[in-house]
Amino acid sequence: MSFTYRVLNKQRFSSGNHSIVPIRMEDRYVIREWRNEQMFHLRQSKLLSEEDQDNYFNTVVKNLFSQEQPDQILFSYLENDVCIGYGGLVHMNWVDQHAEISFVTKTSIVEQEYESNMSTFLSLIEEVAFTELKFHKLFTYAFDVRPQLYKILERNGYTREATLKEHCYFNEQFINVIIHCKIKD
Repeated sequence: MSFTYRVLNKQRFSSGNHSIVPIRMEDRYVIREWRNEQMFHLRQSKLLSEEDQDNYFNTVVKNLFSQEQPDQILFSYLENDVCIGYGGLVHMNWVDQHAEISFVTKTSIVEQEYESNMSTFLSLIEEVAFTELKFHKLFTYAFDVRPQLYKILERNGYTREATLKEHCYFNEQFINVIIHCKIKD
């Protein structure tokens, strides 16, 4: 079963053999696995069960497709039509025209292929946000546990906008949150 976002005229955004499409129900369990494996950098406080994931997709995700101004737009990130990640625009603010970027990849590709996949995903999600939706600003909100992420963002034109000191409690200590942003040209 595939869904389309009412708010988008275009549903598939592609670059080479990579694309993003409206999040697919068939990808929900692999997404759950990746989220459970990578909880250390996500705003997720417990392991997700299949029931949790089904409930989220059935009560939250399905409703996003028909909304004129959803608070998030999620995509399956595909390589040759196989899901290797997911992400989208979250915490969308339609009045101020900004949104946070969310992106998680298959755990096994994080080490070697993360930069190329993140860069490709950023270019695709920018097309959604800046071209399709006419948003003004995109930002990231990242726990300060993956310093390699900031270099990737900066190489893709994002600037460090803020450091929220000791903003989150992680591994029995308070850690910073780093915010990067990009404003539409």
